[in-house]
Amino acid sequence: MGFDIPEPYVWDESFRVFYENLDEEHRGLFKGIFDCAKNPSDADALSHLKSAVKTHFTNEEGMMTSAKYPDFNNHKPLHEEFLKTLNGLTTPLSQDTIKFAKEWLVNHIKTTDFKYKGKLQ
Repeated sequence: MGFDIPEPYVWDESFRVFYENLDEEHRGLFKGIFDCAKNPSDADALSHLKSAVKTHFTNEEGMMTSAKYPDFNNHKPLHEEFLKTLNGLTTPLSQDTIKFAKEWLVNHIKTTDFKYKGKLQ
């Protein structure tokens, strides 16, 4: 099941998880992917995206651990797999890679992340 990919590729209220820090980080991930899509040869944009994703996953997983989130063991491997894919990328990025990243983030937030709404601290 896939959700519509916004164009332009920006965060909107439909992606809210209702934890301001995570919503702000999600906004940053959208911007990071948008920046990579705008200039697929920009190694700095890709590096920034990799760093932002790693930081976000660490923060989100920390909140899950603190809250003893019951689905943590299913959620974390999805992060690890995406980060492994992302860390293997180099510029220039292909359009298929950019499409994959856009779709992954949209679908991850709206399916996997939405499950923790109201369950974290």
